[in-house]
Amino acid sequence: MDTYLRLATIIVKNLEESVQFYSETLGFEIASEYVLGSAARITLMRGKGDALVELIESDNYPVGFYSVGISVSDIDEAVLNYKNKGATILSEPVPITGGRLAFIEDPNGVRLAIIQKEQW
Repeated sequence: MDTYLRLATIIVKNLEESVQFYSETLGFEIASEYVLGSAARITLMRGKGDALVELIESDNYPVGFYSVGISVSDIDEAVLNYKNKGATILSEPVPITGGRLAFIEDPNGVRLAIIQKEQW
């Protein structure tokens, strides 16, 4: 099973200000945007290459680094494999827009988002 580093998720206090910084300062482009009702607003930004920065404005989480996203082709196989190797599973796979998502934790307590998507 192939795994790819796909994204870094950052919780921000002001989405517009953050998008402006990543686009004007770093040269990133908006890849997609989502509104999750009053819960959150999300903008995915892309620089050169395949990895993305996911900016989330939400009052439900503290501002700062949230997780590293790892892309897999089969999330059920991946999560079972990680479980069998002793990884801490924070959440089992759940549906998301265009795919499925689970969270595991590394030995340092860093959240890893395990993501299976049809298209990036």
